[in-house]
Amino acid sequence: MIRIFLCLLFCFNFSYAQSLQNLDFGTDTTFDIVSWNIEWFPKNNNTPNLVREILEKLNADIYALQEIEDTTLLKQVVANIPYYECHFESFDYGGLAYIYNSNTVQVNSIHEIFFSQQYHNAFPRAPKIFNCLFAGQEYIILNNHFKCCGDGFLDITNYTDEEHRRLQAVSFLKQYIDNNYSDKKVILLGDLNDDLSDNIENNVFEEFILDSLNFTFVDLLISQGSSLNWSFPNWPSHLDHILISNELFAMFQHPASLVSVIKIDDYMQNWSEYDANVSDHRPIGLKLYFNNNISLTGEKTNYKRHIKVLDLFGRETNIIQNKLLLYIYDDGTVEKKIIFN
Repeated sequence: MIRIFLCLLFCFNFSYAQSLQNLDFGTDTTFDIVSWNIEWFPKNNNTPNLVREILEKLNADIYALQEIEDTTLLKQVVANIPYYECHFESFDYGGLAYIYNSNTVQVNSIHEIFFSQQYHNAFPRAPKIFNCLFAGQEYIILNNHFKCCGDGFLDITNYTDEEHRRLQAVSFLKQYIDNNYSDKKVILLGDLNDDLSDNIENNVFEEFILDSLNFTFVDLLISQGSSLNWSFPNWPSHLDHILISNELFAMFQHPASLVSVIKIDDYMQNWSEYDANVSDHRPIGLKLYFNNNISLTGEKTNYKRHIKVLDLFGRETNIIQNKLLLYIYDDGTVEKKIIFN
């Protein structure tokens, strides 16, 4: 069951004018992970300040990034965000990166896999694994940027076929996870450059999709839904995905957990402004509810819980899916949101 978060934190500010000041994502009661292709950061001189503000406002615990051209500049950006650190060290030009909240996330290890020449056909950019602790629990995160392009048809007889290369990448990753992390909380994410909704004959993600007892793409319904909510509007297509292992199924089923393509362009003048100054990809984010009795070090220590739910006429009600409601929290804040079934 996937819940797509359509309305962000309002705190009684029901302004019609959106800006980055209104942008929000991370919460005190969820483990928040965001995948974002920033399109060869930076696009221009406006990009660093915009990216810094977006990262601050989204307030995720971990960002898995793709397409970082100027790593020195991104380090400077992150250095100006309290509590956050970044990690690069890639074998590949334009490799992958992580940004994380060092007060909520404890790093066990970060390393790349499949970086030798024999795997280059499947992985033009080597996957980066982030082994970490959050709220006392271990998580394995695999950041990826698959080969782009193709004609939409999978040709397994052609070693250089773009779809075949992505199919190879999926097969290698599936085997690696099965062999090394079969009982771990695994999150595989990134710019995977293909459509989850392709028919099975051309679906490069077939191995994961068929193993539904152990894995699920939490953004499948986004892929099957309106193009207005996809991560790559210029085509348009939905190319950025998040896969979780069955150890996380129960967490994702909680009403406070959700997956969402974060439409930052809605908080700027329009899509063209975002595309010109930030990226041609929207970020995709995952919230996983965790037991808020577990203490964290750092900012995410003041947990809030909702004490009542109101309809738009101010009448107290129960949580009703597919309906816009007001959620009143014990810290005095209000969320206006819809939880979709």
